[in-house]
Formats: sequence, C-alpha cells, structure tokens
Amino acid sequence: SGLPTRIVVEPVELRDQDFYRFTSHLVDRATHENLGVTAAHERIEELLAEYGQALLQSPEADWQILGEKVLRHPPTRPNASRIHDRRKRYLLEEGTPVPFLVELGVMTAAGQVRKSRYDKFRQVNRFLELVEDVVPSLPAGGTLRIVDFGCGKSYLTFALHHLLTVIHGREVEIVGLDLKQDVIEACTVLADRSAAAGLRFQLGEIASFDAEEKVDLVVSLHACDTATDDALAQAVRWGADVILAVPCCQKEAYGQIRSDLLAPLLRHGLAKERFAALVTDALRAQLLELAGYRTQLVEFVELEHTPKNVLIRAVRGRRPGPDARRSYEALRDSFGLDPALERLLSTS
Repeated sequence: SGLPTRIVVEPVELRDQDFYRFTSHLVDRATHENLGVTAAHERIEELLAEYGQALLQSPEADWQILGEKVLRHPPTRPNASRIHDRRKRYLLEEGTPVPFLVELGVMTAAGQVRKSRYDKFRQVNRFLELVEDVVPSLPAGGTLRIVDFGCGKSYLTFALHHLLTVIHGREVEIVGLDLKQDVIEACTVLADRSAAAGLRFQLGEIASFDAEEKVDLVVSLHACDTATDDALAQAVRWGADVILAVPCCQKEAYGQIRSDLLAPLLRHGLAKERFAALVTDALRAQLLELAGYRTQLVEFVELEHTPKNVLIRAVRGRRPGPDARRSYEALRDSFGLDPALERLLSTS
C-alpha cells in the first residue's frame, strides 16, 4: 500500500501508435499502465509535483531533476534505441517467463519464445491489447468477476488472468466454462501448475450458469452459431460492464437471409456465408447498443479458425440514440432476418 517506491516511464508502441508505459514498483509487486502521449505528459507533471525528483535517461545525457534544479550527467544508456527504431513492445514481453506460456510450450523456462510458437505469442498479445483498452471500464476496486464461455485450450483465458493479476495487480474470480470434460480437466491441471489464483474451470454452458454475484466481464470466444447470442444475452441480463465476444459459424442468418437486390451475391455459397456473418455481427452490435452498450467491431487475428475474425467489444453505460431502434429494424428487415439475440433479449 502507499505510494510506489519508484515509477519507470518508457515509450512503447501498441497498435502502431505511440504510448508511454508507466511501471509502478510497490513493495510486493509492480503494476503497469499505458497512456497516450497527452495523458502521459499530464501524468508526468503530476508525478514531478508529488515526488519532486526524477531521472531522465537519453542516449546523449542523463538529466537529474531535484525540485527546481536540473543537473546534467554523462549518459548511462548511450546505446538506448531511438524512439523511431525501437522494436515492438508487447504486454507480455520476451525474456520474462510467463508461467502459463512456459507450461503450454510457447516459452522456454528462461522466457524465450520458441520460433515455432511466435505466431501464438503475437496472437495472445494482440488479444491483450484489445482487453487493455477496456480495463479502465471495469470496476476500479474489489475483486473482478469474470465468466469465460467456450474457454477451449484456454491460452486467452490464462492471458486475461495474467493481464489483470500480474500487470494490473487486481484480484479476480474467473470461471472458464466449456462443454467438453477433457478440456475442463486439462485447463484445471494447467491452472494448478501455473499457480493461477482465482481461476477455475467447470463443465457447463453460459445460459444455465448461476452467477451468485454481479459479473463484471463476460468473454465468449468461438461459441458456435447462436451460442454467441446466449452469451451476449446472459451478459446483458447480468449487467456486465464489459463484453468481449468472437463469434463463430453464424449459420442462423445463412439459412434466413434473402434479398432481391443482392441475389447475384447471395447465389455464391462462400460470399453468402461471409456476408451473412457480417450482417449478423452488425445486428448484434446494434442490439447491444439498444441495451445500453457502446459497441465496436474490431478485427482479431486468429490462428486455429478463420484467418481474420471479428471481435465484438461492448462497454456498458451509453444510452441508445433516438434513431437506434429504427436503424436496427431497417437493417434486420431488409434481409428478412429473425435474429436469435433479439428473441433472447425480448424474453429477459
């Protein structure tokens, strides 16, 4: 507790944009926060006023700030990379062992990423970047309660646990649900071997899961067809602050969609499949907005499934606009669709 003993600020690049990473060293842990350039400058001014001293390291010189006095010293990092040629920095960095990545064979015990698993390492980091953006929208205090439906091999479930507990220093209760017994058993073993406190796995589906307390974050990755809608509807019923969903196999709309205007496109099975998936996700986003969420459709690169998937990212707390319902109905009716999510929400 109390003020950090030391705060290190360094430039990083996330999603091809410049940020500053603030690493706060406390007695028993270190926490990380990424801020844009303007916000970082404001934070640095606040910290200087609070601490009264700082050390700025550059390739040319070290600058020691002591109150209103600034002293120049010879550089202690003369070979430091310039900002324009620094290598890409990840939330999970190579060279620092991450227990679950070591157990899954992505990293060696020394923290080096195995060449054959580098794509998986990048994918996990990309997912964490997308989560990092919405961490400020989660409750600031207390234990974070998270339900992850369709955890599968659980790379991303464990990555989420690491981000929140190790990088952000939060206490969590994460429940990973899956319909396959062997998956649950394998994930439970991995959680034990990784000493992942607050992470458990159980057999079941999200529609029948009994959440005893408020759920802050719902994650649903690759739930097939309308199972994604079950997850989204349950998240809305629970009043989850944040929803992250990567849909898969949108078969419902494929069987319903019709349009005289687009008949030349829809006669091709592949084109119809992809178009139906995009329309489905657009309608899901609109329904979430009607339920009071600020919603984005973000590209998410996946390896085991389609090359590029859509991530639905929704944050609670926004009133729908006056034309939101009319806009949703116009899109729905133009293709003759009866979306599962609308039916599920209407019975909530």
